[in-house]
Amino acid sequence: MDALLWSRAEDHRATLVLAHGAGVGMTSPFMEQIAALLADRGISVARFEFPYMAARRDGGSKRPPPRADKLIEPFADAFRTACADSAPGPVAIGGKSLGGRVAAMLAARSEGAEAPAGVVCLGYPFHPPGRPETLRLTPLEDAAREARCPVLICQGDRDPFGNAAEIAGFGLPAVVSVSFLEDGDHDFKPRGRSPATWKGNLAAAADRVAAFLARDI
Repeated sequence: MDALLWSRAEDHRATLVLAHGAGVGMTSPFMEQIAALLADRGISVARFEFPYMAARRDGGSKRPPPRADKLIEPFADAFRTACADSAPGPVAIGGKSLGGRVAAMLAARSEGAEAPAGVVCLGYPFHPPGRPETLRLTPLEDAAREARCPVLICQGDRDPFGNAAEIAGFGLPAVVSVSFLEDGDHDFKPRGRSPATWKGNLAAAADRVAAFLARDI
């Protein structure tokens, strides 16, 4: 795989291997900012791109991503590479939207020394927009049941992929915690009339991820 893009923390406490979402790569504004905010909070971040996105960057066609299960092995490769190059401490996996979904799928099949310390989902795609009947709860349920892996989801409370009112009725496993960002959409951006700001929501998400990874997971 291509080299990881590291944002290393000076006061290192943990590492997060972070995948991008379906449509934009590891250097999107969201990924750049969340990586920097986490590094400021003692979390070293290793970003990487799935092969389909790396091909786009190299001038390939903008084909849609493959099925999520086809991305598990590339994520596992990135996780192993990061573990070999990270500072001492727990190594967790996570991602933006699709990346978080694949992280949960990888955690569900990991065990022993190869298991991540936790999963972080930034805007989990609970269902496609406008199709609330097409739920994607299985990766979260499998991570909880098969690996007993703690999961943190940071979600805009009006995310079209799963808003706060919908999530309240999903009955998620006890090891899955959800933290909502005020008036946030799928990228945590609030509306213009909201008292919340995108900068504030990103910082709040970084605070919650850092606290999650700093505890004894």
